[in-house]
Amino acid sequence: MTAVLGAVAIAAHAGTPGTSPASITATSKRMGHFEYVVTDHEIDSYDIDHANRLVQKLTVPQLGTPRGVVADPRTARLYISYGGQGGAAGNGSMLAYDLLRNHVIWQRSYSTGVDSIAVTPNGKTIYMPVGESSGDGTWKIVNPANGTITGSIAAGAGAHNTIVGLDGRYVYMAGVDYPYLTVASTTTNAVVRKIGPLRTGGRPFTINGKQTLAFTTAHDFLGFQVSSITTGKVLFTVPVPGFSWDPTTYTRSPCHGISLSPDEKQIYLIDTPNGYVHVFDVSQIPAQAPRHIADVKLPHAPPNDGWLQASRDGRYIYVGRAGDVIDTRTLKVVRYLAPLQTTADSLEIDWRRGKPVATTSRYGLGYVR
Repeated sequence: MTAVLGAVAIAAHAGTPGTSPASITATSKRMGHFEYVVTDHEIDSYDIDHANRLVQKLTVPQLGTPRGVVADPRTARLYISYGGQGGAAGNGSMLAYDLLRNHVIWQRSYSTGVDSIAVTPNGKTIYMPVGESSGDGTWKIVNPANGTITGSIAAGAGAHNTIVGLDGRYVYMAGVDYPYLTVASTTTNAVVRKIGPLRTGGRPFTINGKQTLAFTTAHDFLGFQVSSITTGKVLFTVPVPGFSWDPTTYTRSPCHGISLSPDEKQIYLIDTPNGYVHVFDVSQIPAQAPRHIADVKLPHAPPNDGWLQASRDGRYIYVGRAGDVIDTRTLKVVRYLAPLQTTADSLEIDWRRGKPVATTSRYGLGYVR
């Protein structure tokens, strides 16, 4: 079932009602950079160029618990998956949101769960996993025009996290019950490679811009792994030095959040049980192993699964389910965004002359190509 539904907009910029990313950049040739945070029933945007100040608060009544968010600047749309993650967690939905007119374009409910979606750079295809609670390894192929399902890919069981590479040629799929990262062609939607075996099934991961390296986390590991996308082999297994955790008292994934800096020189890794973000130098891979260089204490540690997303210029790391914003130049927490403490769904959208022109994903990708 699909429906076109409205939304209520409440905007504020430095205390002035009616401001939005569109109006802020309407007459400017310069690009404005904005962080979008998606929570239950709400989308908040923050001006990255002005110390991450709140500029717009959009109330979306039909939006439930978000599971994934992507943006398509060409059509000025946000796509948000929300609701159940399959199995006993129930089924889910997706909606398309018009960023220029501030209203929902379409909403569709599915007979499966939903999870973290990805969209191709040309905006023509969305890949939607059926959910980590489903036990299923299916990613649905969705038409962004109306949310209809046009096909599917069989990949890792417990379909969960999804990335499309910068050139749009490949989609990377991680199932929580499958110890491989699965790669499929976006042209044929056929699986072309499996990366691993990894320590456990897929948890948060990221890739570099040239799509030669994958950085993955695991359910049972305080650390991360580095693999060659080209060969499919694990290159390095990297524990966090000087830190430990007790899996009997903390039963979630300890490092449920990883982000590669856009220049691909650092990895940022969340450590939820200890309340830190750890920083590693990865600039010499594959010749040298990652090198631990810093630890950032979080004032607001996530209660369970966290998330990390970098701004496109690499200046900030946004800590999902903590609300903290880290300045990467000083490695200090410089801001707290209250809505970000309740969600792992955020991304950057850049505007020029009143229109969106670029975006990031929520996965903290590398951009060296």
